[in-house]
Amino acid sequence: MRVMLVSPYSLSEFGGVQGQVLGLARALRELAVDARVIGPCDGPPPEPGVTSVGRSTTRWEANDSLAPVASSRAVAAHTLEAIRVFQPDVLHLHEPLVPGPTHAALLGTDVPSVGTFHAWYADGAPAITRRLRAPVHRALSRLTCCTAVSEEAGSMAETGYGVACDVLFNGVDVVRFAKAEPWPTAADRPVVLFVGRHERRKGLRVLLDAWSDLRRDAVLWVAGDGPETDELRERGVSQVEWLGRIGDDELARRLRAATVFSAPALSGESFGVVLLEAMAAGTPVVASDIPGYRNVARPGREALLVPAGDADGLRAGLQRALDEPATRAELVAAGEIRAGEFSLRRLAERYLPVYERAMRRPPVS
Repeated sequence: MRVMLVSPYSLSEFGGVQGQVLGLARALRELAVDARVIGPCDGPPPEPGVTSVGRSTTRWEANDSLAPVASSRAVAAHTLEAIRVFQPDVLHLHEPLVPGPTHAALLGTDVPSVGTFHAWYADGAPAITRRLRAPVHRALSRLTCCTAVSEEAGSMAETGYGVACDVLFNGVDVVRFAKAEPWPTAADRPVVLFVGRHERRKGLRVLLDAWSDLRRDAVLWVAGDGPETDELRERGVSQVEWLGRIGDDELARRLRAATVFSAPALSGESFGVVLLEAMAAGTPVVASDIPGYRNVARPGREALLVPAGDADGLRAGLQRALDEPATRAELVAAGEIRAGEFSLRRLAERYLPVYERAMRRPPVS
């Protein structure tokens, strides 16, 4: 079987969709599937099996985030040429409505295609797609099969775009995180790690509010950047190390080294892959109690879940995780089991029959 996975977002930048595309392709190859990836790249392709269709040219605003996309006639031409050369049996289009290569592949070929919806918006589908529901539905009718990474993303695809999806949760590369060499730290000083774009939705401001009054000698690692970085750094909260953007390998190593991983997002998370990565690395999780995270972590079992946006509640959760070794050990043990349930290999195995079904069925007219 020959599968081409298409990402609308730059594969040179860290992101949930990009990570799933690349990780799923690797897992498919382990199952003897000839899996290739195409998408924008801002520099050399990040790994073998990836073909660049051009550099990202703009930022796609969605869900209070800005994602790097490439949309032009040249990108469309490169996409269609890559598909022609590879001659896949099936296309796997991630976020098929985002402008760029997924759009080009959706509208420019007759190859059987699977579309996967990742995003979930608290306010429903974006206004532009609601206004253009009829043409959007016509475009999506070209998909042979539709999947979504969560119940929330699937519900939005059905109500907002008029398509029904099978829910196939995201996956995590368990071995890569479990076997990573821990990042060097001071042996007697616990570390809390935050990873994410510095924007309101990710809750870093709430985490800093909680951290400023934490009664513990610990250090907070803050990875990533974004529109709020300068403002938040100027607050001068003590015992915070600002790491900037970090690569996948450094992320795995820092997750392995951290005492606690904190995910204080306020909303808009369709699925908590980063929680699974922490669990696979053997790191206890303190996170917001939001629907996307509850898809992954059950309160008090795989994570301590606290009310979103509540700095006092987050501080209490962090304090408990840092002060109670037995609680950390229980969370780690349950989290490792949970991460195994969401391994990318299991996800790849679940996609194989979807691809086979797509190959047997003509596109919906």
